[in-house]
Amino acid sequence: MTSGEQQRAELHKTIWRIANDLRGSVDGWDFKSYVLGILFYRFISENLAAYLNKLEGEAGIADFDYGKLSDKDAEFGRKDTVDEKGFYILPSELFENVRKRAARDENLNETLSRVFASIEGSAVGAASEDDLKGLFHDLDVNSPRLGPTVAKRNERLVKLLDAIGELNFGNGGFTENTIDAFGDAYEYLMGMYASSAGKSGGEYYTPQEVSELLARITVVGKTQVNKVYDPAVGSGSLLLKFAKVLGKDNVRRGFYGQEINLTTYNLARINMFLHDINYEKFDIAHGDTLTDPAHWDDEPFEAIVSNPPYSIKWDGDANPLMINDPRFAPAGVLAPKNYADLAFTMHMLNWLAVNGTAAIVEFPGVMYRGGAEQKIRKYLIDNNYVDAVIQLPPDLFFGTPIKTCILVLKKSRKDTSVLFIDASAEFKRVGNKNKLLPDHQKKILDTYASREEMEHFSTAVSSETLADSDYNLSVTAWVEAADTREVVDIADLNGRIADIVSRQAAVRARVDAIVEDLETVS
Repeated sequence: MTSGEQQRAELHKTIWRIANDLRGSVDGWDFKSYVLGILFYRFISENLAAYLNKLEGEAGIADFDYGKLSDKDAEFGRKDTVDEKGFYILPSELFENVRKRAARDENLNETLSRVFASIEGSAVGAASEDDLKGLFHDLDVNSPRLGPTVAKRNERLVKLLDAIGELNFGNGGFTENTIDAFGDAYEYLMGMYASSAGKSGGEYYTPQEVSELLARITVVGKTQVNKVYDPAVGSGSLLLKFAKVLGKDNVRRGFYGQEINLTTYNLARINMFLHDINYEKFDIAHGDTLTDPAHWDDEPFEAIVSNPPYSIKWDGDANPLMINDPRFAPAGVLAPKNYADLAFTMHMLNWLAVNGTAAIVEFPGVMYRGGAEQKIRKYLIDNNYVDAVIQLPPDLFFGTPIKTCILVLKKSRKDTSVLFIDASAEFKRVGNKNKLLPDHQKKILDTYASREEMEHFSTAVSSETLADSDYNLSVTAWVEAADTREVVDIADLNGRIADIVSRQAAVRARVDAIVEDLETVS
């Protein structure tokens, strides 16, 4: 195990201990808001202090320590810092300084409430205002869930501040290690809570290995893209895989998304900050993507990834405006009111750049059901937008054991066939879930990139053949499964049957003899 892996393992072990030691009266899924919120508070405090210390150091002020300034002396840098970082925190409000005083602060809950309001308020009137607004909304330090009295709540808050403060993010200091470590801690927490929350957690969290596969599919052959987008952004983890796959500077104009759930919308924005994506490089909107989409006027996106909610209800034809919406009108029909899956798909196709790729996790039923969904598939295939369909293994996602699939869309395709890949066996059982390991991801990605046909794994099907088969995009309809039945030697089987019959006859003869002896004796 490398030193980095050891550090990560220790970090995860500590986070698990914090969650279990401190959850107490606050159930695990609710408790995420407190753990993640305080983690975020520590991050932006250290991020800001490191930034200002570096600036002053470069200006020739040796041993400058922003955290030791008075609030009055610190005011001089507020405007320039907000313009650059998007927020400001006075020295007395930094995580480290609040934590030092916490055990002696009888009004700690009020102190934290004031600090959080001050941080959000520092962005009011600035370009970053919308990116900071409401970030601490779910961190209610006055909630009775923390304890029945103020003293009990503050006792728990002190423990929480100390636990988060003691997390070891490496020996190299904030500027060398903390950015990756904070992001990793966030992802571990999200995965842990999604696992314990079951279905409710799975609604917003896509496993990391699936997120990375989606991102890599959309950038095959590219080293940079203009922007990346997820219309059901959840915690933002899917988008942030592009920072790993390409490097955040190679997503030239940033990370975009929309989320309907307010709490999850806040988590997505926090996640951006924790991965050191500055406010001007992300645009996460709050609202219903299908009926009130943000980013209408933006340049189309070169890379779109999404794991939208499966088979949810939407307005559909109950809203007379929808059929004329330019996102849905080209298909001539709307997705069914009880199954919004292909409404998200049509939305993403409309937002996709001419040279872009979209990789969408789909509920399997939309690939073969009839009615309106068949007509939408007809539109997609007849216009040569479907590049590939990839069957994933079962039980990858929290909250559902089903086999999902990835639908890959492109607008500028020369090949008129659709590549089908059956990756349902590409997994390893880890704990209580299946996982796509790096070798599994590589096999899928290499096959997609090369469009190689492999027996029982991948095949290309012409659009004409698909049309003749009711536009069925189910992978199992096109990739023949390997015959795993045991080959039986008939001669050997007959021999074993004859032997069994012979032994049965011998046993019966012995039983008959015993019965005859008993009758003679009686």
